[in-house]
Amino acid sequence: MSEAIKYHKATFAGGCFWCMVKPFDEQPGIGSVTSGYTGGHVPNPTYKEVCSETTGHYEAVQIEYDPSVFPYEKLVEVYWQQIDPTDAGGQFFDRGQSYTTVIFYHDKEQRRVAEESKKRLEQSGIFKKPIATEIKPAKEFYPAEEYHQGYHKKNPGHYQRYSKGSGRVAFIENHWGEKK
Repeated sequence: MSEAIKYHKATFAGGCFWCMVKPFDEQPGIGSVTSGYTGGHVPNPTYKEVCSETTGHYEAVQIEYDPSVFPYEKLVEVYWQQIDPTDAGGQFFDRGQSYTTVIFYHDKEQRRVAEESKKRLEQSGIFKKPIATEIKPAKEFYPAEEYHQGYHKKNPGHYQRYSKGSGRVAFIENHWGEKK
């Protein structure tokens, strides 16, 4: 009998959550990637409420991962390569607080890894502007409505047009190269 996998949680806000699922979903050791809302003050917010910018929530993904297969350090590396970490006003054509970037840490080790990673990114010279991504303690995470879950699989055509049309794909290719 094999031992059950002990998944850990990681939570990242990176703009539109549709675009944040696929990069993690395709990695080994990932149990699940859930689109949702976190960081706000309204319990069980709806998409419409979060979009109204009145709940304080961010669109985010919560990832259950096996750290023995895909460690947190690698998750953070994948995260940085999906966002414009210098944009304090949102991501690509999605504007507003709910679309800004945040690494939500679940323990002291995640906080340490996130802060060290941010510092390395700042020192790398990849970006000319300061890194605006915040690092905050994790708060209650509320899964988004079902139609948002796995959007890249349910609506691949629209997902492709959206991720390209928003400017995200070009930004990633320009800063990280096509293969990442």
